[in-house]
Amino acid sequence: MSTLFSLIRRDKYLLLMFSPIFLYYLIFMYLPMPGVLLAFRNFLPGQGMLSGEWVGLRWFEQFVNSIYFWRLLRNTFLLAFLPLLFGFSIPILFAVCIVEIKNRTFKRFAQTVTYLPHFISTVVVAGMIINFLSPTDGIVNTLIASLGMEKVNFMMDASWFRTIFTSSDIWQSFGFSSIIYIAAIMGIDPEMYDSGKIDGVNKFQELWHLTLPSIKPTIVILLLLSLGGIMSVGFEKVYLLYNGATYETADVLSTYVYRMGIEGQNYGFATAVGLFNSIITFVLVFAANSMTRRLTKMSLW
Repeated sequence: MSTLFSLIRRDKYLLLMFSPIFLYYLIFMYLPMPGVLLAFRNFLPGQGMLSGEWVGLRWFEQFVNSIYFWRLLRNTFLLAFLPLLFGFSIPILFAVCIVEIKNRTFKRFAQTVTYLPHFISTVVVAGMIINFLSPTDGIVNTLIASLGMEKVNFMMDASWFRTIFTSSDIWQSFGFSSIIYIAAIMGIDPEMYDSGKIDGVNKFQELWHLTLPSIKPTIVILLLLSLGGIMSVGFEKVYLLYNGATYETADVLSTYVYRMGIEGQNYGFATAVGLFNSIITFVLVFAANSMTRRLTKMSLW
């Protein structure tokens, strides 16, 4: 016990810095866990968490048999997978380009410009998208009209939602995501590049045979972490951008849970859908980790 107190006293400032993160996960991630019991009960508000009859898997069966089941799964998967498919390599390539820039002033400017979107509120980003794509005075439709083409009501056209969501997500995150890759590249032994220059390798060969293999562990770990959240599409942006006309391609599990639970007050059913989503995510993480361990001999555990 005395050893424990001495360690706490020694690392008190580090523990103080860590405490907000610890409290966040404790309050918002671990303390609500007993609430999963609502997924198996006919919950009655105001009568306690254990109120209502035990219904077993009724809510899960109702969800799986509903007409929205496959649509929600498809939309959730695509809106999470498309940014990963088209955007995962962009931070890596951007990090390589940043490291190669010799002008420090321009390098700092490029980094600042690309980092800023990450810190813009999701509400502001959604407002910018809606204003830019406005069918009346949006800059995109103004440009389309100036080219002699007919204006498009992007936000009311379900076929455009995935493109808008994916492109805005990549724009907002690729700069900030590149920080880890820049740090990984900067940690590569410079003697490797010197040896490569002596052997006459060009920039593409240097990238393919030296840079990427050296940061491969970082790429694998970040890919696994991204796959872990593939079923957890950001609720805020989808909720702010979608509408009744775009439900076909925009409605995801998190927005459906919100409508059923908060708006519809069907708390047991909403909890069951949320738990179903978590189970799928859990399975995907383990499957992705097992697959990468077999293919690359690297994994999270």
